[in-house]
Amino acid sequence: LTEYLRKTLDPDPAVRRPAEKFLESVEGNQNYPILLLTLLEKSQDNVIRVCAAVMFKNYIKRNWRIVEDEPNKICDIDRTAIKANIVNLMLSSPEQIQKQLSDAISIIGREDFPLKWPDLLTEMVNRFQSGDFHIINGVLRTAHSLFKRYRHEFKSNELWTEIKLVLDTFAQPLTELFKATIELCQTHASDVNALKILFSSLTLIAKLFYSLNFQDLPEFFEDNMETWMTNFHNLLTLDNKLLQTDDEEEAGLLELLKSQICDNAALYAQKYDEEFQPYLPRFVTDIWNLLVTTGQEVKYDLLVSNAIQFLASVCERPHYKHLFEDQNTLTSICEKVIVPNMEFRTADEEAFEDNSEEYIRRDLEGSDIDTRRRAACDLVRGLCKFFEGPVTAIFSGYVNSMLTEYAKSPGTNWKHKDAAIYLVTSLASKAQTQKHGITQANELVNLTEFFVSHILPDLKSANVNEFPVLKADAIKYVMIFRSQLPKEQLLVAIPLLIALLQAESIVAHTYAAHALERIFTMRGPNNTTLITAAEMAPFTEQLLLHLFKALSMPGSSENEYIMKAIMRSFSLLQESIVPYIPTLISQLTQKLLLVSKNPSKPHFNHYLFESLCLSVRITCKANPATVSSFEEALFPVFTEILQNDVQEFVPYVFQVMSLLLEMHTTSIPPAYMALFPHLLQPVLWERTGNIPPLVRLLQAYLQKGGTTIATTAADKIPGLLGVFQKLIASKANDHQGFYLLNSIIEHMPPESVNQYKKQIFILLFQRLQSSKTTKFIKSFLVFINLHTVKYGAIATQEIFDSIQPKMFGMVLEKIVIPEVQKVSGPVEKKICAVGITKILTECPSMMDTDYTKLWSPLLQALIGFFELPEDDSIPDDEHFIDIEDTPGYQTAFSQLAFAGKKEHDPFGDSVSNPKILLAQSLHKLSTACPGRV
Repeated sequence: LTEYLRKTLDPDPAVRRPAEKFLESVEGNQNYPILLLTLLEKSQDNVIRVCAAVMFKNYIKRNWRIVEDEPNKICDIDRTAIKANIVNLMLSSPEQIQKQLSDAISIIGREDFPLKWPDLLTEMVNRFQSGDFHIINGVLRTAHSLFKRYRHEFKSNELWTEIKLVLDTFAQPLTELFKATIELCQTHASDVNALKILFSSLTLIAKLFYSLNFQDLPEFFEDNMETWMTNFHNLLTLDNKLLQTDDEEEAGLLELLKSQICDNAALYAQKYDEEFQPYLPRFVTDIWNLLVTTGQEVKYDLLVSNAIQFLASVCERPHYKHLFEDQNTLTSICEKVIVPNMEFRTADEEAFEDNSEEYIRRDLEGSDIDTRRRAACDLVRGLCKFFEGPVTAIFSGYVNSMLTEYAKSPGTNWKHKDAAIYLVTSLASKAQTQKHGITQANELVNLTEFFVSHILPDLKSANVNEFPVLKADAIKYVMIFRSQLPKEQLLVAIPLLIALLQAESIVAHTYAAHALERIFTMRGPNNTTLITAAEMAPFTEQLLLHLFKALSMPGSSENEYIMKAIMRSFSLLQESIVPYIPTLISQLTQKLLLVSKNPSKPHFNHYLFESLCLSVRITCKANPATVSSFEEALFPVFTEILQNDVQEFVPYVFQVMSLLLEMHTTSIPPAYMALFPHLLQPVLWERTGNIPPLVRLLQAYLQKGGTTIATTAADKIPGLLGVFQKLIASKANDHQGFYLLNSIIEHMPPESVNQYKKQIFILLFQRLQSSKTTKFIKSFLVFINLHTVKYGAIATQEIFDSIQPKMFGMVLEKIVIPEVQKVSGPVEKKICAVGITKILTECPSMMDTDYTKLWSPLLQALIGFFELPEDDSIPDDEHFIDIEDTPGYQTAFSQLAFAGKKEHDPFGDSVSNPKILLAQSLHKLSTACPGRV
C-alpha cells in the first residue's frame, strides 16, 4: 500500500494513473479502510501518513453514504471498526492529519449521527476534561465541521431533534470550556505560545456558538446570554500586543476571533433582537470604534467586512432606526466607514493584475470571501432603507468631488473615479438578480445621465489597454444596470464591448465577454431576445473573431466567461454563424482535445460542449448533409476521450453523438453500428453520470434504425433488455429504463420483441410489488398505453391475462382508473388517452366478460383525465431521491441544454386531438353495438 500511495504522488502520469486505477479497483475489498488507518498511524514516513489521511477522507466521501438500490460499498465490520477507532486516532494525530480525519468524522456523522453513532458526542465531550488543548482543539474542530451544516439546513423535525440532543450534551460543557479558556488566557497573558493555542480554541468556540444558535435561540443560550455576551464583548475590546502580527496579508488569531464575534453579534441583532436589546448599544459602540481605528491592511479585511455587516444588519431593523437618525451620525458613518472602505487599495490593484481569477470571483460572483467594498455596499443599501434622501445627498457630494479630482489629473487620480463609480453603483442598487442585474434602482440617481457623461468616455477610449481598472468599472456598470439603461444605449455599448475583448487585462476582457453574454440573454416585450440577430449583423464577424482571439490570450485559455459568451453568441446569431462554422469548429475541437488531457474547469468544459452542440444544430438545420463533416471533425477527439476514459467528458460525448445521430436523415451509419455493442457493456452503466446520456443515445439508435438493429444485431437485443432490467430495479433510474423500453416497443419490429414481452411484463410486476412509487406508476401507465397503441388493446389484455387470470381487470381497477390523473407531459397524456380509448372501443372482453363493470369507471377516468387538473400529489411516506451535491463534478450528470432532443410524438399528425378520437371511436362503437353503449 505504501508503494502504491507513493506512486500516486508521482508527477509522471504513466506512473501515477496505473497506481490510482489499482487503488480504485481494491477499495471495495474488506479491510481496505482499516489498512489506510493503520498506515497513517504507524508509518515512519510523514508524507505517506498525510497521503493515507487524504486518501482515507476521499474514500469516506465517495463511499460512506448508503444509496438506496445500490450495493453497500463499505462492509458493516469495517464501518463499526472505523467508528470505534477514528476519534482516538484523530485526537492523537499531528494537526495536518487531524484536519483530514476531522473532515472524515463529519462526513460519517452527517450520515450516521445520532442514530447510528449515538456515543460520538459523549466520547468527544469527555475529552474536554483532558486539559490538553491539542486534543481539545481536535474535538472543537470536529464539532465545528459536524455542526456547521445547521447554518444552511431547512427546518425539519429530524433536524430539531438532532440539535436538541446536541444542545443537551454539548452546550453546558462548551460554556464551561469557554469560561475556563478565558481564565487561562488571563493566567498566561504573557506566554505567546500558550495564547496562540488558547485563542484558536476561542475562535472555534465562537464558530460553534454561531452554528448552535443559527436555527433558533436555544433556551440554554438565552439563560446564559449574560456569560456569553459579556465575554464576547470583552474579547472584542481586547488588544494583546503579543498576538499582533507583522504580516500585512494574513489575518492573525485576534482578527479571526473578533470577526467571528462580529458575526455572532450580527446573528443575534438580526434574529433575536428582542432578547439581544440590552447588549446591543455596547456592541454598536465598540464595533464602531473598531472600524474607526482599524487600518487598511489586507489582514483586517475579514474583520472590517464582518464589522460593517453587523452595522448593516442593525441599521435595517425598524427597532434600531433611532440609532442612525441623527444627520451627524449618518455623515460620520459615510465619511469614516463607507468611503474609506470603498477605496481601491494597492492590494486590490495587485490582485487585479496578478490574481485576476480570484479578483473576478470576488467582484463578479460575490464569492463567500467578503470584501470591504461589498460590506460597505451592503451598509449603503441598509442605510438607504430608511434614510434614502439624506444618504443620497451626502454621497452625491462625495461623488462630485471625486470626479472633479479625477478630471484635474486622470493619470494620477484614476482611483477617485473608481471609488465614485462604486459609490454610484452602491447608491443606485436596491434589488438585484443574477439574471436581470439591478431590477430596482434608487430614483434619486440618474443612471442614464451618469452612463453618458462618465461611463461611455471610458468605453469609447481608443486605447483598450489604458486605465484597465476604469475600463472594468465601466463594463461592470453596463452589466449591472443593463435592465435600467435604454436599449439604444446598449446598442451603442455593444461594439465598444466587442472592441474591449482585445484588452490585455484579463479582468477587462473577461468582463467584456460576461457583459455581452448577459445582454444577449435579455428578453424584449414579446419574450424574444431584446437584441436581435439582425441588429448584431454589422458586428457578427468581429464579435466571433474577438471572442476566439480572447481565448488565446495569456491567462484566458480556459476562461469560462469567454466560452459562455461564445455559446450565447451562437444561440443568438443562429444561421448567421453558418459561414464561419468551418473555421470555428476546428478551433473548438482543438480546444477540446487540449482540455481533455486534464479537465480542470467544469464550467468552461460545459460551455465548450454546448457551443459544439449549437454548431451542429444550427448548421444541420440549414443543411442536413453537413452532419458528416461534423463527424469527421469530432470523432477522432471523441475516440480519444472514450479510449482514455476521461470520466468528466464521457457523458458529454454520448450527448453530442445522440444529437449527431438524430440529425441523420437515413438509417444508422456503419461507424455508429460498430460502436453499438460497446454501449451495452455493464461497466459503462456502473457510473451514474453515464446513465441518462447513454439511454438517450440508445433511444437515438432505436429511433433511427430499430429495424436495422433487429436484422443485423439481433443477438444484442438481450443485452438491450439487460440494460432495461438493471435500470428498472433502481428507484433513481427506473424512468430511464422506461424511456428505453418505450423506444424498443415503438421502433423495433414486433416479431423481434414478441418472445421477450411476457418476461418484460413480469419484471415490471415484480418491481410494482416490491417498490411502488408515484414516478414508477406514471411511467408504467405510459408504457402499457403505448403498448396498446402499438400492438392493440386485445394484445395488451391477452398478455396480462396470460401472466395471471383476471390480471387485466386488476390493473385497470387498481392502477389505471385511480392513478391515470397523475400522468403529466403533453405527449405522455396523449399516449394514455389514445391507449385507454382503444381499450374502451377495441377490446371485446370489455363488452361481455367480468371486465364489463370496469367500462364506465374507465370512461369516467378518461373524461376526468381530459377535464380535471393534473394530480401532482405524492404519498406522505414516499420521498423522491434528492440529487445530492455530488463530491467531484465528474460523477454528476450534466445535461447539455443545446443537445436536448425534441419531444418525440409517436402519433405525428395522425392524432391531433385525443378528445375527437374518443368521440369518433365511441360513435363507431355505438353504431356497431347499439344495445350496449
